[in-house]
Amino acid sequence: MKKQFLIVLILCFVGGTVWAQDKSVKRERKKNLVVKEWNTKAGSKTPYLDNIVTYDEYGRKIEEIEYASYGQKRRITYSYEGTSTKCKEQVEYDEKNHAVRIKQFEYNEDGTRKKQYNYKPNGKLESTKTFEYSYK
Repeated sequence: MKKQFLIVLILCFVGGTVWAQDKSVKRERKKNLVVKEWNTKAGSKTPYLDNIVTYDEYGRKIEEIEYASYGQKRRITYSYEGTSTKCKEQVEYDEKNHAVRIKQFEYNEDGTRKKQYNYKPNGKLESTKTFEYSYK
């Protein structure tokens, strides 16, 4: 029994280490990356820009722009505290580049989201979302 427990403990440690390394490797690959997504309609040979995602020097998503045939459809910016990988604030803009929603986040000590505050562009609190985690 002790042998089995020791084996499970070792596997959990190794698995957790590999998972953490895998996550940092993915973030490393995204440093200063810009991803452009192009679509082509059936029967056409002309691609059009659909989405652009921009990452900063830490591999964190800082901007996402979605396009429609008429131009920008929506833009979202992400901000962080220092070098943290947890998004502190997310601002959504409309097709005219006017802010339409501001989201701010609180996190639990384990890094999971605790609360999300949704504000109108004028700063007035619109709603609050609370996250609850449970395991089966």
